Amino acid sequence: MDKWLAGLRIGNSFADLPEAFYSRVSPMPPGAPRLLHANPDVARLLGLDEDVLQSADFLALCAGQIPLPGGQTIATVYSGHQFGVWAGQLGDGRAHLLGEIHGPTGAWEIQLKGSGRTPYARMGDGRAVLRSSVREYLASEAMAGLGIPTTRALALVVSDDPVYRETVETAAVVTRVSPSFLRFGHFEHWGHTHARQKALLDHAVDRFFPECRQAGEGPDDTPAITLAFLREVVRRTAVLIAHWQLAGFCHGVMNTDNMSILGLTLDYGPYGFMDRFNARHICNHTDTGGRYAWNAQPAVAHWNLYRLAGSLMVLGCDGESLQDCIKPFEAEFLGAFHQGLARKFGLRDWREGDGELADAWWSLLHEQSADFTLAFRHLADADEAPEAFLALFADPAAAQAWLERYRARLAAQDWDALARRADMRRANPLYVLRNHLAQRAIEAAQHGDASEIDRLLSLLRDPYTERPGMADYAAPPPTGAPAVAVSCSS
Repeated sequence: MDKWLAGLRIGNSFADLPEAFYSRVSPMPPGAPRLLHANPDVARLLGLDEDVLQSADFLALCAGQIPLPGGQTIATVYSGHQFGVWAGQLGDGRAHLLGEIHGPTGAWEIQLKGSGRTPYARMGDGRAVLRSSVREYLASEAMAGLGIPTTRALALVVSDDPVYRETVETAAVVTRVSPSFLRFGHFEHWGHTHARQKALLDHAVDRFFPECRQAGEGPDDTPAITLAFLREVVRRTAVLIAHWQLAGFCHGVMNTDNMSILGLTLDYGPYGFMDRFNARHICNHTDTGGRYAWNAQPAVAHWNLYRLAGSLMVLGCDGESLQDCIKPFEAEFLGAFHQGLARKFGLRDWREGDGELADAWWSLLHEQSADFTLAFRHLADADEAPEAFLALFADPAAAQAWLERYRARLAAQDWDALARRADMRRANPLYVLRNHLAQRAIEAAQHGDASEIDRLLSLLRDPYTERPGMADYAAPPPTGAPAVAVSCSS
């Protein structure tokens, strides 16, 4: 095994923190594991040759049967707010951080999910099911293809071991890759302990936010460094949520322990890309109150940042200064959102009055239950050939009325129509990971067939380019198709 890792530096910088931050615990590999799929794109990020992915050692590593040479296998502790309620101590209940590989594109942490119980499992069995594992494997790569910050997926290992959820399912392990899996909840856990919180802050700043050391009166000015750190987390979070909203993506469980300090999409459970637009769309059937609906996501992120900020008071920061760091969230979110929406609309810039045009657009989509992805995609040609666009709406007359306003706005800018349409196609995907497509891949995987995963990944890596013969993968779910129910157990 060491041979195919030759030339790569391997370690685990999180394990350099005091042992209060984690537990050293070995995975519990599932029985008779099989490699269902490996991702050559992510392998290249790590500096791994593609032929390595079919080796016995690679399977053993991704199943949790052997450690990462040079790494230290741990599970980390964190706390958090779940559905707005303080949940106390949580942690990696079914995940093992094997270490980090310093590849050609930087340092990447390698984590197994579904690899057995840890001291933080509480009442859980430490397992993940094939259904949710296929969904996470596909979703992280779909988000990467859309240019949305995300963790990545290297491999998917399956087993016939039974796992008990709403029904009896089979086990799987996803090998996840990220610069870091640090969450808001890691800081919440140490919000009453100065020394521990400072150690965690130093770890995060030195690895990911070194520019924060320039804040204040010197590299040891902890309150100033803390405030600079929070400002950057606020900015990254605002940009991430703008990306989500523009893609019609709903996370489903925006608990503070599922929020990345790096502004990455983390923990794909009951997520969903919207088909028919509903501003109050809820993708998680556990979320009966709609706390994490699509239109609530910006406000929830803002609320979560306040919880993070509160945990940083122990580092000598006063409440007013921490609140000042969070105030730019709305402006940062709207700036990123309007910039992205202008590009999706084919506008060279965002002008006064564009907000009214956008509000009318969202109302039109909501009232007509139009397909989110295809409405944006067909808008590129709607100024001259509106038939495909208008066909998406139950009341084409209402869509035509909005289209007249849109055409007037296009006429007010100087941009060649062909160039504008080409740019809009690069901003509006044709293919997204709709739930019914993910379900199709799951059903094939249950029979050991990874061909649908391959096919979807090939489309989702470049979701903007139309491929011959793939019209079915761009279409909404068939009329009368049962809705795919996803919950926190997903």
